[in-house]
Amino acid sequence: MSIIFRLDRVMADRKISLNELAKRIQLTNSNLSILKTGKARAIRMLTLEAICRELNCQPGDLLEYHTDEKKIPE
Repeated sequence: MSIIFRLDRVMADRKISLNELAKRIQLTNSNLSILKTGKARAIRMLTLEAICRELNCQPGDLLEYHTDEKKIPE
């Protein structure tokens, strides 16, 4: 996949736990974990909006585009 979801970085910068963010955006821990680990194939715009609102960030802070999958950092 060429688009990487960097929720883990933004959460670490904001010092917020998965459980706390999940409560604030009314999402299950397991669904938020799927987003955080980069295993999600899609994200609802309402979920993205809620994450941005709670983390005080822009969608571009969470999303990263790579042209070559081999260059994606782990």
